[in-house]
Amino acid sequence: MKTRMDWILLSTILGLLCFGLVMVYSASAMTAQLRYHWPVYHFFKQQSISAAVALVAMIALSQVDYRRFRSAQLAFAGLSIAGFLLILVYFLDPAEHRWLRFGPSFFRVSLQPSELAKPVLIVFLAWFISERRDLINNRHTVWPTAIALALLAGGVLAADLGTAVVLVVVATVTLMLAGLSWRFIAIAALTGFLCLTAAVVYKPYRLFRVLVFYDEEYKYLIHIDPQKKMLEYAKSGTKKALDPSYQGKQSVIAIASGGIAGAGLGKSRQKLLFLPDAHTDFIYAIIAEELGLLGAGGVLLAFCVIGWRGIRHFVFAQDDFGKFLAIGITTAILFQALLNMSVALNLFPTKGFPLPLISFGGTSLLSTMIMLGILLSVSQRAVSRA
Repeated sequence: MKTRMDWILLSTILGLLCFGLVMVYSASAMTAQLRYHWPVYHFFKQQSISAAVALVAMIALSQVDYRRFRSAQLAFAGLSIAGFLLILVYFLDPAEHRWLRFGPSFFRVSLQPSELAKPVLIVFLAWFISERRDLINNRHTVWPTAIALALLAGGVLAADLGTAVVLVVVATVTLMLAGLSWRFIAIAALTGFLCLTAAVVYKPYRLFRVLVFYDEEYKYLIHIDPQKKMLEYAKSGTKKALDPSYQGKQSVIAIASGGIAGAGLGKSRQKLLFLPDAHTDFIYAIIAEELGLLGAGGVLLAFCVIGWRGIRHFVFAQDDFGKFLAIGITTAILFQALLNMSVALNLFPTKGFPLPLISFGGTSLLSTMIMLGILLSVSQRAVSRA
């Protein structure tokens, strides 16, 4: 069958990828030099290598017919590998439970298994739903899906609350569009909320972030907890920063100082160690400071284009498997981008969400490009070519 590349989607992806490399260099140069005493191009070099590997993976997957991924063996193999890596990282990285590091010191490779859980879950859900679309509300469909999601999200939740939330949202949107009963959705939403609350309370530093964000002066907390036991518990796990709202405040300062046109590329002041993680979770704030509303708006527009093309391919895909691959991938990327921007704007408590295709982070970039490669494969085989 003759296929045709979605050049609008591909151009947008490549544009964001190249733009991300420029912004990683701009946001990280001073951090590398002042904090770590490394060359100014250290993070840029690492991200460039990751981008090259991820680009090859995306192109390769875009040329593979996505229907080859529709198999029980592949779906369960992906879940098994992801689950094994999540268990492995829990023991090999006892401090953070996030990173698998291997290789010699001069070329150390780091892998974050939680990021790879996103494409794995999307492929599994697309396969399972396409196999049982007419029985989506049958208990033999609901329970296996719930168990798979719980195991994968639970493994991720041990170290990465943000990615676990993304997994749950992707699963919820996908199942809703597949026709899952609102009764099951309500039960899942309540269960998810309780698990989210438990995860926040379990880690004192998470609880402290939430408390300070919504009640910075403890005006309301004092009525609920006059003995201040909750506050003492929350503060007990917060050793790295006395003010958990510091990053959010510095991010807003960066965004506000950018104005319409920005201070100019490379001329951010907040990246001079005022804003921690400027090249990772808060790179959107640096974009707004250096390129202003025009630059920040351009990034938002680019993600809207990805959303537009992803939804089109969901509508025009030839089969259910392609449809749910498209909508799962689109939801994962857009939701994570929205959360990252919202945290940078201080609309939500500080949480580590990398901005897809732009933030520094090799595994995040690879995971995103793998998903986009599959989406490009779906797009080439859609019924409509608009």
